[in-house]
Amino acid sequence: MDDLKNVVGVRFRKQGRVYHFDGAGIPLKKNDCVLVNTENGPAIGIIAKEALPLIASMPAELKTVIRKLTEDDMRAEEGIKRTEMEAFDFCLKRIQERNLPMKLVEVESLFDGSKMIFYFTADNRVDFRELVKDLVQKYKTRIELRQIGVRNETRIFGGVGICGREICCSTFLQNLDTVSVKMAKEQNMLLNPEKISGICGRLMCCLSYEYENYLRLKKFMPKTGKTIDTPQGRGKVIRQNLLQGCYSVILEDGKEVEIEVRDREEEKPQNEL
Repeated sequence: MDDLKNVVGVRFRKQGRVYHFDGAGIPLKKNDCVLVNTENGPAIGIIAKEALPLIASMPAELKTVIRKLTEDDMRAEEGIKRTEMEAFDFCLKRIQERNLPMKLVEVESLFDGSKMIFYFTADNRVDFRELVKDLVQKYKTRIELRQIGVRNETRIFGGVGICGREICCSTFLQNLDTVSVKMAKEQNMLLNPEKISGICGRLMCCLSYEYENYLRLKKFMPKTGKTIDTPQGRGKVIRQNLLQGCYSVILEDGKEVEIEVRDREEEKPQNEL
């Protein structure tokens, strides 16, 4: 198999992850709209990456791009979008009538109409069997109700973070990786929920961006509160300034000194007593 085979990355939703497809020899450029084969049937996507080299993590047999979208395909897509909007309103009405404890987020219809997916959030398990019957009776196709988390919900709706930029999950993040309070602690951040939470109410994704780098920097510094030997005498570490590459020590005589880690890569971890 040629290492530069016509492999492209396709995204199905603006906020979705990128999947790999065989371009089938079709000249494709970034942002081209295409019709592709998927396990569920034909689907419309957008070229997010072009001319990708084959890598071991890719499936042995890639699904193929069928064609660039034609005018007929575009008209069909407009009809699909209208159907999705109508289905959203219908489903929302049924949820309210049945008093179901769930929040409808989005409706997705496959290109060939063989399946409709209703995305929702809920605090607990929901018995939606009667709702499914309503939807099947209305649309005469396969129906799937898929529960998603609040992070995925925010990813779909989008928004602006406290940094003033559009939130990462709805722009460039492909996967929503786990973010923990430990990441904030390692970066010496105040554990104020308002400061470290995104608009989804969960910990901000960006807490993970520099986490590994902070761990690397901390490896060459003694922990805060530890007693160490310094060139000026024995003392206790009271502060770390990782970004400036130094830490503060209060000596036994009460004097405070700042010690710089000059070569972080070669410096051995400090001896802690």
